[in-house]
Amino acid sequence: MDMQGQRVLKVTQDQAWNALNDPMVLKTCIAGCDKFELSEINTYNVGVAIKIGPVSAKFSGKVSLTDIQPPHSYALNFDAQGGVAGFGKGEAKVSLLPHPEGCELHYSVHSSVGGKLAQLGQRLIDGVAKSLAEDFFKKFEDALQAQYPVLENGASMSPDSSSQGSLGIPVWVWPALIIAAGLAFFWRA
Repeated sequence: MDMQGQRVLKVTQDQAWNALNDPMVLKTCIAGCDKFELSEINTYNVGVAIKIGPVSAKFSGKVSLTDIQPPHSYALNFDAQGGVAGFGKGEAKVSLLPHPEGCELHYSVHSSVGGKLAQLGQRLIDGVAKSLAEDFFKKFEDALQAQYPVLENGASMSPDSSSQGSLGIPVWVWPALIIAAGLAFFWRA
């Protein structure tokens, strides 16, 4: 199966890159994912429960990142086993490009399945894969908007910008410094 697409994300390229490399964000955006853990450098152990037609299975496998060019692109290879339901493996390429509204994410996927899954028919598998991709990107865009709210002028706000003062000191530190200075003043008096 081959699939490709693109999405405009209303965040900066760096913000999108950070989210695409955050296992917790990915875990919450992948339907049925209960495990997305770093096992070694650029390799993750993944667990996903999927239902395709009459076949339900829990897949476990690995996702490895290669050809990493931050914050522009990477390739990933995946290999998952689902017991009697079969297996899935493939590769994907993801790239981020600047866009007037934020950045544009491009992806292409080439994958294959075997076992009972392969007996279901390519049309059913393609339909489910496209539905899963749409679901992922909807959740991913929601996660990005929650993490980087869009301001009225259309720019996204970095979490650091809302929590940093004008001198680069986190906002919560200022009240603590003022209280400490006040206590020191009264302690001397």
